[in-house]
Amino acid sequence: MSQTIAAVVLAAGLSRRMGRPKQLLPFGEDTVLQTVVKMLQSVPVERVVVVLGYKAVAVRESLPEGVEYVVNANYTEGMFTSVLAGLGAIEKDADGMLMLLGDQPQITAEVTRAVKDRFHRTEKGIVIPEVEGRRGHPVAIDINRYGDRIRGLDGAEGLKPVVRGYPDDTDVVCWDDASILRDMDTPEDYEREIRLRENESRGSHG
Repeated sequence: MSQTIAAVVLAAGLSRRMGRPKQLLPFGEDTVLQTVVKMLQSVPVERVVVVLGYKAVAVRESLPEGVEYVVNANYTEGMFTSVLAGLGAIEKDADGMLMLLGDQPQITAEVTRAVKDRFHRTEKGIVIPEVEGRRGHPVAIDINRYGDRIRGLDGAEGLKPVVRGYPDDTDVVCWDDASILRDMDTPEDYEREIRLRENESRGSHG
């Protein structure tokens, strides 16, 4: 079923465990968040909305051209408030929400395109990638079908009651790369992703 889909990138968090704004950390020639956004533009996803909160001005100024943003004034209350802010920004004009985290620069255009394309083809309301039985990002959700249910959640478990609660309405994209499972919360996580990126770069040029 052909539907319009907009990407929502959650990038409002406090980065407490990282100790500095992880959205602005260098990642190759770009920042972590720039890498995520440019990947989405390359898929392409026609509309990309970044949810800002902590250090909103600095993060906003780093965004590539053509990217929309919304500021979540309630970002200190947890990630689910950013989901709601992103949903509110796109729901009038989009049928689906393609959700990614702003600290997942290793997510590839290939898996994102696979999820997006499956969303356009399937009759199911949720599309999610899976590797070895574990589900990751990005997640596509039909917001015509699930928008009200998302708004009705208490946020304690984030989106889990929706993305795990309707198996009969979920289309799984089987994937072979565990990068869909990783995010970055600590300096060690960041160093790991830098190492992996450098190894991949050396491999592609070797």
